[in-house]
Amino acid sequence: MIPMVDLRRQYEGIKRDIDAAIRGVLEKTQFILGPNVAELEREIADHQGVPHAIGVASGTDALLLSLRACDLQPGDEVITTPFTFIATAEVIALLQAKPVFVDIDERTYNIDPAGIEKKITPRTRAIIPVHLFGHPADMDAIMDIGRRHKLRVIEDCAQAFGASYRGRRVGSIGDFGCFSFFPSKNLACYGDGGMVITREQGMAEKLRLLRNHGSRVKYHHDLLGYNSRLDEIQAAILRVKLHRIEEWNDGRRRAADLYRAFIRRQGVTLPSETSGCRHVYHQFTIRSADRDRILESLSAQGIASAVYYPVPLHLQKVFTGLQGIDDLKVSEVSAAEVLSLPMFPEITEEEVRRVSDVINGVS
Repeated sequence: MIPMVDLRRQYEGIKRDIDAAIRGVLEKTQFILGPNVAELEREIADHQGVPHAIGVASGTDALLLSLRACDLQPGDEVITTPFTFIATAEVIALLQAKPVFVDIDERTYNIDPAGIEKKITPRTRAIIPVHLFGHPADMDAIMDIGRRHKLRVIEDCAQAFGASYRGRRVGSIGDFGCFSFFPSKNLACYGDGGMVITREQGMAEKLRLLRNHGSRVKYHHDLLGYNSRLDEIQAAILRVKLHRIEEWNDGRRRAADLYRAFIRRQGVTLPSETSGCRHVYHQFTIRSADRDRILESLSAQGIASAVYYPVPLHLQKVFTGLQGIDDLKVSEVSAAEVLSLPMFPEITEEEVRRVSDVINGVS
């Protein structure tokens, strides 16, 4: 079988360092906001080229706390994409604000800046672009709109650690960059974890309060916050993995090149990479009107594949009636045709060729 991602294969390659890092935390018995969290925050801030990084409990919390830091109020509006994991819009709704969906660019599957300005109203407070599948969104256009309309820009980088846009790391361009360290991500821990990066000291201080029950001094609370702290064991794991992230992202890019060389089936659209962008291929997502037949053929040969995402957010039951669907057709057609193939740094040329041969042979 060829899995979507092989976490055991990765672990075996770094087992000694991972085991030592976990053992070190257990021996010190400092499990909450310990030295590994502080060092990881410093290392990620340096890696991303920003002054502040704040570890939180998940990528979802990274988005939620960023919106709270912006003082989002009930009834406010936040513009985002319908073609993403629900967390991006879920956090908006949880704060009793309104997600406003803008359709995607059919080449990158990211929010189309041309549609953003049409959806801005007096209640709009922020834009959340998602760097989907590891490909950066069109940040110059999005930042231009944000500045002209005085809107916060919160980058959802859950699938794009290490990606870059015109020489800048994703997450470092907007007001906030939000990362997920879910086990299958490019940079991943062995549970839930997340991080927010920002250039603004005031926002960094507020995020640190929000993640820790609104408390700067123990048992003194300045605002209502959350229990959203990245734990010490996960931070220690991430510090080991951070030193490998560029090597691993290069491995994903090599696998993407192999897929491009081997997949020759007519009617299959391969992922694009916009000039000036560095795609890190969290997913290698093809597109075909024969998607379901391809998926079935792969499954019959013991090859995993997945549809990200089968139902756009504006069609989800939880958002029923939120917005008309007439202007979100690209997202709907994409949801019916996309298929993500096995993708991880350790995937072999032989495995990529096998996946590609099955796709080429679908009748």
